[in-house]
Amino acid sequence: MATRTHTLAQPKPNRLRHPDRRSVYWLDELPTEKTGSTTKIELTPRWSELCRSKKLYTQVILSPIWEVSEWALRAVPSERLCSLARPRFPAAGWQPDRPLVAPLSRATQTAVASSRICQLAQPKKRQVLEGSGHKLKSVPMTHLPCKASAHIELLSTPKHNHPKFEGARSVCWPVSRAARSYVASQRLLELSSPKEREALFEGYNPYVVSRAARSASPSPRIQQLCLPLARKCSSK
Repeated sequence: MATRTHTLAQPKPNRLRHPDRRSVYWLDELPTEKTGSTTKIELTPRWSELCRSKKLYTQVILSPIWEVSEWALRAVPSERLCSLARPRFPAAGWQPDRPLVAPLSRATQTAVASSRICQLAQPKKRQVLEGSGHKLKSVPMTHLPCKASAHIELLSTPKHNHPKFEGARSVCWPVSRAARSYVASQRLLELSSPKEREALFEGYNPYVVSRAARSASPSPRIQQLCLPLARKCSSK
């Protein structure tokens, strides 16, 4: 272990000061061969400083209480320190935290529920539709005697289907004989066929001049715009 530690403690060679590499450029003469076995290494002051072992300060604190200096005992606090040392008062509308379990009053403990509250406390019984996984029997809810208005009775009655409602149509229905023996017209065959689209710029010749362009005559405005500006025309 000591040999490995001494080996790691040795400084690294300064290759920039004593290069041991041949040049990659063309030389008129070959470099002289070295006769020595090793290159002499010179330590810089910085390397010598880094090679030294670090000093470990093993100062043991005997007690967490230390003596107060004489100047600290005689110190007089300023007005700013006195104002900062005072405790901060709560806001004007602040109230202490409410307890988690609030005490119940005697009137709440001795209250008797009315018939309407008992009716609302009953769970609703819903009827399961056909086709579901399991069916439950619909148990009618026990109605307690209460006075209901005509509007509530009207809203409580279920809606009925329309007199002309024929129910849901079947997924499969028979096809008529006329539809099976129908022959499509030429127009239907033309609309059912996909559109024939040509490639972009297929059959396009940019050098062809149309007949209307060859027989066109410029208007007075176009002739006016074709003339150069008067301020750019040099008078000879």
